Amino acid sequence: MSSGRYSISAFFPAYNDAASIGKIVRTTATLLPRLTRDYEIVVVNDGSTDGTGEVLHRLAAEYPFLKVIEHGVNRGYGAALISGFANCSKDLIFYTDGDGQYDVEELPALMEAFSEKTDLVNGYKISRSDPLHRVIVGGIYQRLMRILFHLKTRDVDCDFRLFRRSLFLQAPLTFDSGVICVEMMKKFESRGCRIVEVPVHHYHRSHGRSEFFTFRHLRRIFGQLFVAWFRLILAPAFSLQAARASTSPAKHNGSQCASISAHSLKSGGTTE
Repeated sequence: MSSGRYSISAFFPAYNDAASIGKIVRTTATLLPRLTRDYEIVVVNDGSTDGTGEVLHRLAAEYPFLKVIEHGVNRGYGAALISGFANCSKDLIFYTDGDGQYDVEELPALMEAFSEKTDLVNGYKISRSDPLHRVIVGGIYQRLMRILFHLKTRDVDCDFRLFRRSLFLQAPLTFDSGVICVEMMKKFESRGCRIVEVPVHHYHRSHGRSEFFTFRHLRRIFGQLFVAWFRLILAPAFSLQAARASTSPAKHNGSQCASISAHSLKSGGTTE
């Protein structure tokens, strides 16, 4: 495939994913050599309290291209992504979650869609394999984010992406929660990122549980969403309005001066 000449960093954020992260790493280690000659696997253990750390340390001894980043405490999904992206060193970054709800064996579909004219291949869920209440809330969230942040991306919270590492270097990310996905896609789109979207499967979570619907997490998400909306939408709009307002008087004065000069010349006067 044409994208095979690119080196790839495959990255997985993990939090209490001892039951799934081993299979993901092993599958990826088998898959990557078929896609490129230059690759690495990066896993951020975001303060897991189960056996995730032990699993990763055993895998690191087995695979020299596996890089394990440890967070002493749980810093949040966004913080794990920032640490992971910062430790990726290859041309392209592929990432998905360490809980196994996406299948890394669908990475070749993203690679097939990547080209010289592409900056990011974004997956979108064919169908969401979650309890009904999460499907409903997820659908509302998707539509709301697209409206509030003027996003074109079909599935902003589908964490199955392949993109040029240079995008991360050009658009530093800041949020330590899941709001980082909105921040990332808004910043990428605002910089003219060339995006292709590919359907991917989403599977039922077979291990662990989501922290999304806890009160503490929801309060944090909504607080950061407001900050993100202010920074990415409201503040730029104010700045643009202020810039337009400051240039309008100058243009008006310039027109007046030109009119006076023309009138003086017709009258035989001088503009000096």
